[in-house]
Amino acid sequence: MTTTAYEPYEGTKLERLTADAAVAMARYPDPRSALLPLLHLVQSEDGYVSPDGIQFCARTLGLSTAEVSAVATFYTQYKRHPNGEYTVGVCTNTLCAVMGGDAIFDELSEHLGVGHDETTADGKITLERVECNAACDYAPVMMVNWEFFDNQTPASAKDVADRLRAGEPVAPTRGAASVCSFKQMSRVLAGFSDGRADEGVGAGSASLAGTRLAREKGWRAPSADSGQAVDPTAEAVGAGTTPITPGRTSSTDTPSAPPTGGTADTPTGREPSKEA
Repeated sequence: MTTTAYEPYEGTKLERLTADAAVAMARYPDPRSALLPLLHLVQSEDGYVSPDGIQFCARTLGLSTAEVSAVATFYTQYKRHPNGEYTVGVCTNTLCAVMGGDAIFDELSEHLGVGHDETTADGKITLERVECNAACDYAPVMMVNWEFFDNQTPASAKDVADRLRAGEPVAPTRGAASVCSFKQMSRVLAGFSDGRADEGVGAGSASLAGTRLAREKGWRAPSADSGQAVDPTAEAVGAGTTPITPGRTSSTDTPSAPPTGGTADTPTGREPSKEA
């Protein structure tokens, strides 16, 4: 008995994915390194990393489906079941939680009638708890398809969700002028620009507070090998480098102070996010 080879996609969809995959693979010396963008690419087509998407990535890159699945199940940005049009992620890590992130998630969960990694019946919103949005200066923070919504409250978060479900245009606090769909954002993450990288506000006032303070105080960071201090605000304000005052030592030459009131097993960090 003869069997027909399994084709994960067909027709114009297969042609489109094959052409885009070739563009992604050309960016890497080893084509297998294109697995991460290819997973985003198939997610931009299917709304999640589907069985067909797993097969396509495996056949395109010469990998086994087990190897592809191992990567797709490791990173939380890859969804293994159909995702909503908008992923609404509420940060509940330490600072955001202290500032109200847990309350935001709880009220939003009750308001939408879904829990973590669940999707509303209309297919509009998938709700997530997020481990750090890397925007602690604006805590508590919520993200919609990885666009920032800063300084949120339960009321403002519910308002954003309601507007998304109603099909209204919604603008993030910083970044692009509007929130795009999950599929569209997945294509951007695959490495295909949507032309919106320069829209909106980039670094906000709170993020630039340290730069402003360094400029006011004349602080300079020592370079690694030149013996000169590098102005950390040089790119922003057009400054150059300033020689270190003779006889002065930089912070890198000063030994760390011993811990006070702590113990030897006091943690100095935490496990990085899977999106890292």
